[in-house]
Amino acid sequence: MEKLQKDAVYTGSVEGYSSEGLGIVRLNGAVVFVPQAVRGERADIRITKVMKTAAVGEIVRILQPSPERAAPDCPYYGNCGGCDFRHLSYPEELWAKRQRVQDALKRLGGSSVQVEEIIGAEDPAGYRNKCQYPVGADGAIGFFRARSHQVVAVKRCLLQPDAADRTAAAVGRWMRKYQIPAYDERTGKGLVRHIYVRVNHLGQSLCCLVVNGKGVPREPELAAMVLDAVPKTLGVLLNFNTSRGNVILGKSFRTLWGQDFLMDVLCGLSFKLSAPSFYQVNRKQAQVLYGKTLEFAGLSGSETVLDLYCGAGTITLCMAGQAERVIGAEIVPSAIHDARENAERNGIQNAEFLLGDASEIAARFSAEGLRPDVITVDPPRKGLSPDVVRAVAEMDPQRVVYVSCDPGTLGRDLARFAEFGYLARRAAAVDMFPRTAHVETVVCLSQQKPDDVIRIGLDLDELEVTPAESKATYGEIKAYVREKFGLKVSSLYISQVKRKCGLEVGENYNLAKSENAKQPQCPPEKENAIIEALRHFQMIEEAQ
Repeated sequence: MEKLQKDAVYTGSVEGYSSEGLGIVRLNGAVVFVPQAVRGERADIRITKVMKTAAVGEIVRILQPSPERAAPDCPYYGNCGGCDFRHLSYPEELWAKRQRVQDALKRLGGSSVQVEEIIGAEDPAGYRNKCQYPVGADGAIGFFRARSHQVVAVKRCLLQPDAADRTAAAVGRWMRKYQIPAYDERTGKGLVRHIYVRVNHLGQSLCCLVVNGKGVPREPELAAMVLDAVPKTLGVLLNFNTSRGNVILGKSFRTLWGQDFLMDVLCGLSFKLSAPSFYQVNRKQAQVLYGKTLEFAGLSGSETVLDLYCGAGTITLCMAGQAERVIGAEIVPSAIHDARENAERNGIQNAEFLLGDASEIAARFSAEGLRPDVITVDPPRKGLSPDVVRAVAEMDPQRVVYVSCDPGTLGRDLARFAEFGYLARRAAAVDMFPRTAHVETVVCLSQQKPDDVIRIGLDLDELEVTPAESKATYGEIKAYVREKFGLKVSSLYISQVKRKCGLEVGENYNLAKSENAKQPQCPPEKENAIIEALRHFQMIEEAQ
């Protein structure tokens, strides 16, 4: 088949969307990614870049437009890299996001679970409560162009509250009036790197200037100009970041005026937020997300819940009202400090918070024999490490509720959980970031339990099934070992022992495909207990 040629024009139909919101068109056997294309459209497309197995194109002429195409309502759309879907109707954007999640669960996670719904926002505008404005070397204040570090100057962003844009504009006037130099990432010179603004549900704000140094000239004037532009400003701070790289915030802060925190209300609870604290950027949709998380957790009031990557304790404390005991873990010291204060502030006494890496804490709890009924995880975009997945499975929770901001890493982690017998049972998506390609997903995982098995009367002699394969489930084996020997064994350990005994193992418990992949090996004490269970259920002979 003829290879696509750069600058040549081809005619094709848009089949769907990529993970970044680009339209997908198939031409001459190659996938072509087309910006601002709409599913169902037929168009003439010019090829702008040819790669080994794919290409990039641009629309020259739309031959058959889609009724879901919308006129972009932002003058910066296409230049600023902040939005991906302003050329789509909102229902079509939700379709694209739901399909992206479904594809990741099936293709990357190997899961047959269906995405039950995607919950859209009542208002997809002005929802961000944390706003980060990069400052270009030329003094431009706005947002990066897509896939670059070139700053596009933006006066009004439709994703940000007006108070944040007015704060950024006030800083710009201060810089120009007092000739404060912007930071140049190429040379490492200059002062102002980012303008960081947090806004709560009352419209009160916190302004933090990220600078390449230990201070800036005219600090009192900076505070005065910000306060004049946004009277509901509660604090003006400096953050010091002298490192070269893409990390926005440095480790130390200094307050120029007012206070260094905001208060906000989420799910009926009061939260204190310092500048670096993790907090969902869309408060209204966060309440929807946490509501779905609670639904999937299925708490009755008697459970112990472990919440990994707890941030300032938002999910942990929301769970506290429906559980007997909740434990939050987080690696950021300031977030743990805020979480503990938030628990005290809300009068919650059944919550505790631990500082540490998620994999280390999960492994420690597993070794100590802690058996949470429910484990929730809300990791950063990179997802979970194999060590965390293993440690979570080793604690043998009834349910794992996974909150994800990246469908790709979520799918990968579901495949990892499946190796330990934890399968996705329910999934739902929440549009936390309207007009962008990002989407949040909540998945409930659990192991197959005896009650999940439908027993029907069949003569085993009529089927090609050995008697051993028809015996106890993994759940029944675990229960027997726990009751008789006081030991907790994982599905992985059971599968290893079954394999040693020559028994069939379900596909979800297959060995790792890579010879170098590391899996925990069943300790002798637990192996002997599992063998005794297999004998008890007459799955192996006494001589084995």
